[in-house]
Amino acid sequence: MSAAGTLFVTGTGTEIGKTLVAAALCHELRTQGRAVRALKPVLSGYDPAAREESDPGVLLASLGEPVTEVAVAAIAPWRFSAPLSPDMAAAREGRSLVLDEIVAFCRAADGDPLLVEGIGGAMVPLDGRHTVLDWMAALGAPALVVAGSYLGTISHTLTTLAAMRGRGVEVAGLVISESVESPVPPAETAEAINRHAGPLPIALVPRLPADPAPWRAAAPLAATFGLHDR
Repeated sequence: MSAAGTLFVTGTGTEIGKTLVAAALCHELRTQGRAVRALKPVLSGYDPAAREESDPGVLLASLGEPVTEVAVAAIAPWRFSAPLSPDMAAAREGRSLVLDEIVAFCRAADGDPLLVEGIGGAMVPLDGRHTVLDWMAALGAPALVVAGSYLGTISHTLTTLAAMRGRGVEVAGLVISESVESPVPPAETAEAINRHAGPLPIALVPRLPADPAPWRAAAPLAATFGLHDR
């Protein structure tokens, strides 16, 4: 599949809601009969004993697929046990990541559309020279940025957007996933970001019920980011 049918899901940091948003999009598109597929190529902090709760496990569940170790390996081939940045986690195991191999893996995948979830924030190191931003730029796909609504998110989000645009990465839009602690309503945060970042599609995801599959309760997101047209 060409990058035209791919959407890269990145974030302003780790534990920000990327997997929730990606799973919500997968669930929504699947219920509409779309042949959506999702990848989580690089993963740190992986525990095989808790694969159902892992990021690829959540994505598989949102696609209605069994969460087996084989299925996890198929969408997340670069898995590391240490909960560190990929370069550091790989080094702990005497391994390393090769950017070209990750990009080739993503390009070889089929899906209509294909969602590729990154790891951590846009500037997380993959190896000694490359970051997730390099991955996005090399893949050449539009990127959806997921941000929180915590104090400081405006600066983090604007910095992320500026870095991506500076590398020529197309920003498909922004999702503000409500943080546990928000100094103002997420809509107010969105307005502030929009004033400085320029017009871009923004969707809000409020705190969802504590549930094994909260992505089922998310409001529709696909149309906001043109996924029906991909």
